[in-house]
Amino acid sequence: MIRHLFTLIWNRKRANFLLVAEIFFAFVVLFVLGSLLVDSYRKYTAPLGYSYEYVWQVDMDPNGQPISRQDATFERLIQHLKSVPGVRSVASTRSNTPFSFSDSSTEFKAGSKSTGSDIYSAGDDMQDVLSLELAEGRWFNRHDEAAARPPLVISQEARQALFADGPAVGKIVRTMDDKEFQIVGVLASSYRGRGEFQELEPAIFQRSESLVDPKDSANFDRPRLLIRVQPTATAELEQRMTKEIAAVTGGWKTTVTTLPEQRTTRMKFALAPMGGMALVCGFLIFNVALGLFGVLWYNISQRRAEIGLRRAIGATGSRISAQFLGEVMVVTTFGLAFGLLVAAQFPLLGVMGIRLPVYLASMGLATVLIYVLTAICALYPSQLAASVRPAVALREE
Repeated sequence: MIRHLFTLIWNRKRANFLLVAEIFFAFVVLFVLGSLLVDSYRKYTAPLGYSYEYVWQVDMDPNGQPISRQDATFERLIQHLKSVPGVRSVASTRSNTPFSFSDSSTEFKAGSKSTGSDIYSAGDDMQDVLSLELAEGRWFNRHDEAAARPPLVISQEARQALFADGPAVGKIVRTMDDKEFQIVGVLASSYRGRGEFQELEPAIFQRSESLVDPKDSANFDRPRLLIRVQPTATAELEQRMTKEIAAVTGGWKTTVTTLPEQRTTRMKFALAPMGGMALVCGFLIFNVALGLFGVLWYNISQRRAEIGLRRAIGATGSRISAQFLGEVMVVTTFGLAFGLLVAAQFPLLGVMGIRLPVYLASMGLATVLIYVLTAICALYPSQLAASVRPAVALREE
């Protein structure tokens, strides 16, 4: 049966060439778009490394007050907010808060190894605010003010990049300008400050109770807090905090947003291109289905005499239907073989910077989708071929 199908396909190679080409290009496009979507899904399902629910972000504008006065005012404000009913914990930070569109990175080295890393400033209560879990060591505390070297807490990716499987707590790392830091803790998982669609990258926290760098003449980093509130917190708490901040600081302007709101905004920006890719995939599948259906319908109309003759010599309708389905599957296999050959070059050449398991999963999904699509498109034309009556077909010829 298989040999007979190959013979039929070879005899109609010119007619089948376009079908093979259509399947080939459809597979390649589905593979590329599928790789991007599968990779996005992989990132989305990976742990964030922190809890953002019931966390508010408070941005403050010192309203022209001298920078030299802000540190003491800010420290007093933190202690005051901790005593407000409904507030669980308060931590200082800088502009690159979770789900924000602000990034900060630097390169660290330990011995012969180095890595680029996202860098985050965090107060002593940040572990409680974001529910960060430590695998080793500890979080920052007041005793770090007298430390010989500024303390760091690193993520698992940063530890792997700098120390492989060796111990990290207590180790000294340096920046490219040879400033020394000491690692005091290692997070239990990754930390993805830019949200669910960020790649698993090294992340490093440095201790900073001051939000404004006196050397920063542009005053880019405004005072900013992350506050974990009780689940029952309402807009009344927001209004009270705004009044308390204005009273303690002498008129600082305040803007309060929640991390869930920031996550929603970030998700919209991330999902927009993926929605476009999904529409392209749907449009492609629809056009491929129309093309396959039209080609198969045309083939049946051109082969009515062949079908009538086979029915006249005893072929059953099911065998006729199986023959057409078999031809379509073989032609599809040819197109997929060429497509898989091209797709195999992507991981070898490092195209798009996607991991090998994602490429393999995308190849499998695109292959299954093409096979299912061609089978569905061939189902009705093959049944139509099986319903051809021998006498009618032969008389038409």
